[in-house]
Amino acid sequence: MQTKFHIKKGDTVKVIAGDSKGQQGRVLELIKEKNRAIVEGVNMLSKHTKPNAKSPQGAIIKKEGAVHVSNLMVLDPASGKITRIGRKRNAEGDIVRYAKKSGEEIK
Repeated sequence: MQTKFHIKKGDTVKVIAGDSKGQQGRVLELIKEKNRAIVEGVNMLSKHTKPNAKSPQGAIIKKEGAVHVSNLMVLDPASGKITRIGRKRNAEGDIVRYAKKSGEEIK
């Protein structure tokens, strides 16, 4: 069974728990099997690489690590504060996500 996430790729989110608490960024990728998301600039990890043609000395590359979706909350487009997400039908009859705090639709 596939779970329904409150966040989508491209959403601006804030980390509410864990080592990266307080940081915010854009969701780059969702890993549905593990209930995790990769957020831009959050939970940075150091990856050591062997020497290759691109870096003859080898290198330490910084990249984003995955964060559990329960530790993320969407930012309200109106106020910029964290908010819960609801779903409702718009005028055209499509189901859209909206911010519970401001009532504004989330694109």
